[in-house]
Amino acid sequence: MKIPGRIVRPGSVVPGHVEVSGPAIISVSESSVDTTDYVVPGFVDLHCHGGGGHTFTTGDFSSARAAAAFHLAHGTTTVLASLVSSPLKVMRDAVEAFQPLVADGSIAGVHFEGPYLSKVRCGAQNTDHIRDPDLSELRTLVASGIVRAVTIAPELPGALDAISYLDRSGVVAAIGHTDATYEQTLEGVEAGATLGTHLFNGMRPAHHREPGPVIGLLASRRIVCELIADGVHLHDGMLAFAARTAGPDRAALITDAIDAAGMPDGTYDLGGQTVTVADRVARIGTGSIAGSTLTMDAALRRAVGAGIPLPDACLMAATTPARVLGRSDEIGALEAGLRADLVVLSEDLRVKRVMRAGRWID
Repeated sequence: MKIPGRIVRPGSVVPGHVEVSGPAIISVSESSVDTTDYVVPGFVDLHCHGGGGHTFTTGDFSSARAAAAFHLAHGTTTVLASLVSSPLKVMRDAVEAFQPLVADGSIAGVHFEGPYLSKVRCGAQNTDHIRDPDLSELRTLVASGIVRAVTIAPELPGALDAISYLDRSGVVAAIGHTDATYEQTLEGVEAGATLGTHLFNGMRPAHHREPGPVIGLLASRRIVCELIADGVHLHDGMLAFAARTAGPDRAALITDAIDAAGMPDGTYDLGGQTVTVADRVARIGTGSIAGSTLTMDAALRRAVGAGIPLPDACLMAATTPARVLGRSDEIGALEAGLRADLVVLSEDLRVKRVMRAGRWID
């Protein structure tokens, strides 16, 4: 099967065909085509709580499958199921319930956004469940084999040991929801952190006399910085600045979507807390932003609209996050030998078709 279009690869957009056989890409060739469609890599979302009225956060199997299917229709061919701060039992139950979803490829694994976070910078997280890092808890969860990332505030007691343990265990240690100083942030990086959870959001703001975690993460060459490109969490100017400063190989577009993504305004739930969505913005009663209503295709359009070149935006939406997961030899780019995950976009970057592992999604 040959898919024609303007093929988006690192640093270039060229007319041609992506040839697919079975679940894999067998060639990418340059040739004249009679279409204005773009063909881009399937999106990889490192941070997603739900969508389409369904959530990952309760650990419910059916809801999680439906949430993954909603985002797949928007081009996300690889997604981490993100949970918020919860009691250990909920966390254990979730990794048990999600095992079959990882096995069949519906989700790529679990991201625990908490509970090892700063109460000062907790955002919409439930403070009743926030606690200091606990290595015995982490060992129990990591033993499941499906935990791919954990967000930790590095200034907490025991945080550096927890980050080091995660790094040694092959789990991505992310720094986020933190009130850390610049120096404490760098200590977290030195301990083994490789990801910055939704940069700027849920962390001490940058200041010229105390750079804090924002500058610490941007300046650290081993850190990939998550960016929520919805025009709510980040001004487009700040989005473009961060992407330019980090470079597309160190910036990852994420959704941070909750169950309200793709749904009408109204009342929703996030980790047991009531969320009100009005004009696509989700907030809890304190006024804190509670995730987003974003999809990855919309994030890509926003990034391009902010001035980020399409090839760079696709790196940020697919190639870079695939590398964070250690799966760049399998997914994240349009290259021979990789899994045939791709999205056909119209000239205005709207999803027309989605392919995952060589099969079109109806």
